[in-house]
Amino acid sequence: MARLAPTRLAGTIAATALCVAAAAEASAQAQPQDRGLVLNEQLNLGDVIAGQRLNVVNVSDNVAVSNAAMGNALVGGADGRAVDVRSTQDTQGAVVADTALTLRGETGRVNSLTQARGNYLAGTAVNTGIDVDAAQTLDGAVTARSRIEETGARLIHGGYMSSDAIGNTVALGGGGTAAARGAVTGRADQTSSGEIYAETEARFTYAPAQTAFASQASANAVQATSTPNAHQDLSVRQSASGAGVTAWTGVWAGNAWDIAARSRAASNQAAFYNQGGSLVVDVDQQNEAEAQSRTELSSYDFGAAYATAEAVGNEVHAGNNDIYVSIDNAQMNTGGVTASAGFTGQNGYDAYVGANAAGNAVTGFACSDCGGDLNARNVQTNMGDVRATATTTINGWGRNVVAGSNAVGNTASFYVTRP
Repeated sequence: MARLAPTRLAGTIAATALCVAAAAEASAQAQPQDRGLVLNEQLNLGDVIAGQRLNVVNVSDNVAVSNAAMGNALVGGADGRAVDVRSTQDTQGAVVADTALTLRGETGRVNSLTQARGNYLAGTAVNTGIDVDAAQTLDGAVTARSRIEETGARLIHGGYMSSDAIGNTVALGGGGTAAARGAVTGRADQTSSGEIYAETEARFTYAPAQTAFASQASANAVQATSTPNAHQDLSVRQSASGAGVTAWTGVWAGNAWDIAARSRAASNQAAFYNQGGSLVVDVDQQNEAEAQSRTELSSYDFGAAYATAEAVGNEVHAGNNDIYVSIDNAQMNTGGVTASAGFTGQNGYDAYVGANAAGNAVTGFACSDCGGDLNARNVQTNMGDVRATATTTINGWGRNVVAGSNAVGNTASFYVTRP
């Protein structure tokens, strides 16, 4: 009998261990914290260049051009199962996207999009959560250029042409249902010391349809958008220095019926939009770079002409179409900020010219119909020169001229509003 006791004990221990192991496995499978994991590390040391050259004659329908250059890119998403993203991106080489259009004769609608980005991260979560820890560093120059070179071009159906140069980009999105809510959480740390330059130029004879030209330059950009049944809790740190952030749009036309030229330069920008959950953001922005936006529009004969320029050192937008918003915002601008817009015409009807410049800007809002609860802590310091100039010249006759310019060191707006 003495020999049987150890056997029973060993069997009991083995059975108990097996049950514990099975329970642990079942428990692990049922845990809601069972999440996917993405580990990303990207380093780009070389120059990245994308070019488009079009030479066309009498294209009756559409001329569509897409041109993009990126140093580092990470794109992904999750559906039903949460994911953690841990990413480091570093671009030290130049990133250039260049588009040149030679349009001869009569051309249909022209659509040209040119984008240059140093580091890019995009992530989405549907019916689940995404947690991001992203670090982006840019030392190289980022340049986006597009132009219409043929001065005799006739844009019979109008069109749209844009150039976007952005150093670092983080774009996040989330959404869910009442049973499976979404969440966008984490942090983004962006540093840019390279020159950021966006340029759009066009010279043509005739455009009897709506035509628009735009340029946008930004050193660091974060955007998070949540659809119903989701919430956000994000921390963002942005630092911009280097040779400058410049957006330039120049358009010269002979006869344009409805024409617009726009430019926008923002060293650091962060935008958060939410619906169906809480919005909690913590933002720290530091800008030392010169932010310059310049628009020059000229049309000898014109119907409606719009020339606008916007420049800002640091910018934050946080809006929630739900109850709760919490904003902790700190902004320091030591770089100069300049916005200049001008229009010159001979004979026409309506001219609209506007220039807006700000050292630091923040806007936050919540939904009043939801019982909005908005909490904000805001610290803004501007040490740079801020200038806005609007110039309008009509050499012959016109009907309406509306012009305005606005320059401000620090501006903050917090409110509770209807959807």
